[in-house]
Amino acid sequence: MGEIIKYPITYNPIIEYWEQIKNRKEVASIKIWKTYKKLYNDLFDNTSEYFYNPKRANHILEFAENYCHHSKGKMGGQIVRLELWEKAILAAAFGFIDIEGNRKYREVILIVGKKNGKSLLASIIGLYLLLGDGESGPEVYAVATKLDQAKIIWGEGKRMRNKSPMLRKRIRALVKEMVCDFNDGIFKPVASDSDTLDGLNIHSILMDEFHQWKNGRALYNIMVDGTSAREQPLNFMTSTAGTIREDIYDEKYDEAERLINGYEDPDGYKDDRLLAFIYELDSRSEWTDENCWKKANPGLGTIKNLQTLREKVERAKSNSAMVKNLVCKEFNIRETVGESWLTFEEIDNREMFNIAELKPTYGIGGYDLSITTDLTAAVVIFKVPDDDRIYVISMCWLPNDILEKRTKEDKIPYDVWRDQGYLRTCEGNKISFKDVVAWFKEVQETYNIYIPYFGYDSWSATYMVEEMRGVFGKNSQDAVIQGKKTLSSPMHNLGADTSAHRVIYNNNPILKWCLTNVSIDTDVNGNISPIRGKNRRKRIDIFSALLNAYTIKERNEENYNNLI
Repeated sequence: MGEIIKYPITYNPIIEYWEQIKNRKEVASIKIWKTYKKLYNDLFDNTSEYFYNPKRANHILEFAENYCHHSKGKMGGQIVRLELWEKAILAAAFGFIDIEGNRKYREVILIVGKKNGKSLLASIIGLYLLLGDGESGPEVYAVATKLDQAKIIWGEGKRMRNKSPMLRKRIRALVKEMVCDFNDGIFKPVASDSDTLDGLNIHSILMDEFHQWKNGRALYNIMVDGTSAREQPLNFMTSTAGTIREDIYDEKYDEAERLINGYEDPDGYKDDRLLAFIYELDSRSEWTDENCWKKANPGLGTIKNLQTLREKVERAKSNSAMVKNLVCKEFNIRETVGESWLTFEEIDNREMFNIAELKPTYGIGGYDLSITTDLTAAVVIFKVPDDDRIYVISMCWLPNDILEKRTKEDKIPYDVWRDQGYLRTCEGNKISFKDVVAWFKEVQETYNIYIPYFGYDSWSATYMVEEMRGVFGKNSQDAVIQGKKTLSSPMHNLGADTSAHRVIYNNNPILKWCLTNVSIDTDVNGNISPIRGKNRRKRIDIFSALLNAYTIKERNEENYNNLI
């Protein structure tokens, strides 16, 4: 078999990989940059309950490079030699533990361009968790909605077993599963048949190409629920981007994106059990720039053939019909979802303001209404003399009866935001529009801001609009038709102001979150409008209220500027 690979205790691929990224020796996406900066800092964090154990990290590397073999292609039969980015992923997933020796991370998401060896990596993890993790009776499952898809990782693992003398001694390969007798372990593929999945005592789940899953939430839930009895279960999810929208892929991608954006944001989303590696282009426009391709393809030129990708790109340049599939599968740009409006860096503005010090005199209101599960949102924007910035006061509402459910199921901290004063609840299971009217009155009376103009969705409830007219004047309410003809110009301008950090929103976490959720639909003339997704976890309601107010500001720009 050759010389046994043994890593010294001083070896740390996380540090080595981060140094290459930081020094621009390795091309990396913004999300990978943020992830490894966080992991590097965690190595030296003496305040955390988790710490890095190099023996635990190196053990899976040594397992892979001593006992696992490639099964296909020009490398078929040869022992695996992990690349640095692969070592860093494994070291991060397995190296951070608590004082009891249990792993920190329970779920690891890897999104990477196709043909970068993600199935091989998942197979190594499956075999390791079956054989080398020190678990009694480990149950390892390769999972997909279709059995043929689930068999890809499992089948790769089976071929690895067949090519390794050591693995053959310890693992029996049967038709539908692999069995490890000395620890009563099992490794098998399963598909989404809920009747057969209940009652599993799962140590590890390998979820492959979950971008293809339709109605995947039920399968995800039942498998993750099956890990509850284990001390250190691991759900390893691998995929490229896809075209099935508003399903488990979008949910997990959005959660991973919020996690990564939250690393440097004290008020951002946190989850100590989740680790995500998202290899993608930072912008769709980068698909023609060869210098950017490794952002989505860390194995390019070694695992993945560079010349083949060059040829695909050249063909797509002359055939626009090929571009959609190319940027999706090769570069992890989600398709049939709107183009992202702004980057997190453009949105992230932590400047604070004190209304009492600014002493605004006139403002413009905007609101976006819902009945039950959606957020209802309201904003007041204002300017002050000799200042080109736009200041935003905002509030959101949810029915009290669904707050706990939405917090738990959506993994959105509505309860925290309520306690912080960014969100209020309405009694019962419906929104009371009287609470919204009362908030606008509260803003006007508390801060002495007169609000002569309000923008609202033209589909809003008539009785809400009439009540607002009764309080703020019959000419105060101005309908905003939610289409490109009306919204394109103000949305372009609001985007420019936001990216220039001229929109000051007191670092409101709900508004920041909604801004990151905004995608745009663009017509042939470049006119844009925001896209409202079907996924209730991805709200843009407070942005919609802001855009309504901003639209009315532009309609009344001269009059408003004369007032202030």
